[in-house]
Amino acid sequence: MLIVRFQKDDSTYFGHLDGDRVGLINGGSFGEFVRGPLQWPLDEVKLLPPCQPSKIIAIGHNFADRVREMGIPAPELPAMFFKAPSAIIGQGDAIRLPPQSQHVEHGAELGIVIGRQARWLTPETAPRHILGYTCANDVIALDLARQDGAWTRGSSFDTFCPLGPAIATSLDPTELIITCSVNGVTQQMSSTHDLIFSVPQLVAYVSSVMTLLPGDLILSGSPAGAGPIVAGDVVEVEIEGIGKLSNPVLAEESQP
Repeated sequence: MLIVRFQKDDSTYFGHLDGDRVGLINGGSFGEFVRGPLQWPLDEVKLLPPCQPSKIIAIGHNFADRVREMGIPAPELPAMFFKAPSAIIGQGDAIRLPPQSQHVEHGAELGIVIGRQARWLTPETAPRHILGYTCANDVIALDLARQDGAWTRGSSFDTFCPLGPAIATSLDPTELIITCSVNGVTQQMSSTHDLIFSVPQLVAYVSSVMTLLPGDLILSGSPAGAGPIVAGDVVEVEIEGIGKLSNPVLAEESQP
């Protein structure tokens, strides 16, 4: 099933998506719920980010082709960092380039959405606590990250975490094709088969550090090919079984 969060007539709902039509979910998406009939064409609603996490845990250097591209050794443990939840935007919303940075890059990723509170999971028990998966774009101001020697500031600007268009709840995350295109030109293409740490391993590892709450988001890492974006670009992240996340890029003017 594809779960969406959407706006209709100034109200916000959780729903389910089937083809080009949307219906309501009654009971919320993180517990028992009932799917209502398909009521609206997709073009009559505004898709919103499909989850509102209390925290976003991003994983760096988690694709074999990415570490080869960078010429660095594969990590022995997942490299965790935080992105601010205020960085989230949804389908069609604009990525805004901050005036502090001269080098912003896209990064297509599989987003793991937690469905049940979790602590001290094992890789075997982790899948029972996952609601599903979504497309994510781990946008980063790379020059600022290099300046800081850390990823959090460069990754946490407003609009630097596009998500969507839906959460796929019945998806095997082991062999998914992830692609990213800029202005229609493919820049990234890989498979989750090439993750250094698998989805269950990531969820278990993060849960050994902190309690995961329903709606929390783990970004599983970006493959080779991440590159710069500039104002006027359109960035599209597509993952089979989930859909396509499309966002234009605009320049953000500095504030007084």
